[in-house]
Amino acid sequence: MNKRPRTTLDKPLLDLCHRELGQISNRNFAHRLAASEDLVLRLDVLRKLEKHRGCVNTVCFNADGDILVSGSDDRRVILWDWETGHIKLSFHSGHTNNVFQAKIMPHSDDRSIVTCAADGQVRHAQILERGRVENKLLAKHQGRAHKMAIEPGSPHIFYTCGEDGLVQHFDLRTGTATELFTCQPIKDRWDYIPVIHLNAIAIDPRNPNLFAVAGSDEYTRLYDIRKYKWDGSSDFGQPVNFFCPPHLIGDQRGVGITGLAFSEQRELLVSYNDEYIYLFTQDMGLGPNPDPGSPVSMNSDSSEMGGSLGSAASLSNISGSADEKITPQVFKGHRNSETVKGVNFFGPKCEYVVSGSDCGRIFIWRKKDGQLIRVMEGDKNVVNCIESHPHTMVLASSGIEYDIKMWTPKAHEKATLPKNIEQV
Repeated sequence: MNKRPRTTLDKPLLDLCHRELGQISNRNFAHRLAASEDLVLRLDVLRKLEKHRGCVNTVCFNADGDILVSGSDDRRVILWDWETGHIKLSFHSGHTNNVFQAKIMPHSDDRSIVTCAADGQVRHAQILERGRVENKLLAKHQGRAHKMAIEPGSPHIFYTCGEDGLVQHFDLRTGTATELFTCQPIKDRWDYIPVIHLNAIAIDPRNPNLFAVAGSDEYTRLYDIRKYKWDGSSDFGQPVNFFCPPHLIGDQRGVGITGLAFSEQRELLVSYNDEYIYLFTQDMGLGPNPDPGSPVSMNSDSSEMGGSLGSAASLSNISGSADEKITPQVFKGHRNSETVKGVNFFGPKCEYVVSGSDCGRIFIWRKKDGQLIRVMEGDKNVVNCIESHPHTMVLASSGIEYDIKMWTPKAHEKATLPKNIEQV
C-alpha cells in the first residue's frame, strides 16, 4: 500500500497528540508549534504602517511586543500599535539628519526612547504626560552613528558605535556618556588604516558583560566590559576574542560587516557586505591575538571570554578529528552591497535566520543547516531592516519605501521558493 508523503503540517498534529497524551508539556508544545516551518511558509503581509515621509531605517518592538517603534529619514520617531495599525505617538527626534536606530528602553513603561542618527548624535526622549516629549542630546560621534545595543533588561544602560570607530557607554540615571575606546585595526595594518569604521554592535544576552562590534574590516571583535577601569587607568581597546570565517582572514577585497546579532544560545550571527552571512558558536573564536595570515588559530581560546559554550553542532565538531577546521554555518542567496543591512534570528528559540536584500526581498534560512526556505517580496528597492517579535512568529520589515510591513502566518497556502532565485 502506498503511503502518502509526509507534510510539514504532520509534525504539529503529532505534537498535538503527544500533548493530549501528556507526553510533552504545554510549554514545549507552544514552542514547537511557534517554531513550525509551516508557519514560516505561511507568512504574509498583515498590514502596512504608513506615516513616515522618508526611508524607514529602524524598526524595533518593545519588550511586551505590543508596540513597534520606528525611525526614518524624515527624522521622526513613531510608536505604533502594530496590531491595529494605529499611531500611539509621533514626534520629532531632535536629530538634524536621518534617524538610523530607535529603541525603547525595557522596564520604562515604554516612555524612555534612545536614538542615534546620521548626524552622529545620541539622544534620549522621555515621554511625559499627555504625549509631551522631553528630548535631550546625550553625546555625539564624529561621523554617522549606525547602531545601539541595550543591556538586556536594563532601563538605564546602553552602548553606541559609530563610523569614527568610537564605542560609548551610557547610563541614563546620570545622563553621562563614557568613551570606552576607538576600534583599531589589527597590528599589521596600523600604518595605513587609522581606525575601524563601526556599523554594528550587539550584547551577549546570556552574559551582558560581553559585547561585539564590527565594521570596515573582516573581523568581529568581542569585548568584556569587566576589563574596563572606570577611572580611565587602563587601555580597554584590546578585544578578548576575534571571529572571522577562515577564508576571509587577510582578505584584500575590502569586505566589511554591516550586521550583528546574538542568539539566546550565545551564537553570533555576522552579515558581510559583498559576501555571505555566517553563524559562529563561541568555540570558533580566533583568540585575542589572531594571526592575520593564519586561519589555523581557530579555536585557540576556550576561556569564558572566548567561550567554551556553543550549540550541539559545535560540540560535535570539537569531538571530531583535530585536523578538522571548525567553520561557521553559512547562509547564501541574498545580496548585501548597497546599504548597511541588519541581520536577525527568528523563532522562539532562534530556529531561523532572516535578512533583507538589495533585490527587495526578505530571505529566511533554517539555522541548523543553512537551508534557504523562504523568500518574500518586501520592498520595491532594498530591504534593510528585519525585526523579530519577542514572543510570536511575527516580523516587521522596512527599507527604501516609506512604509513598514508587518508579517504574520496568515496565508492559506504555503509558499514555495521562486524558481529563478539563483539568478536573482
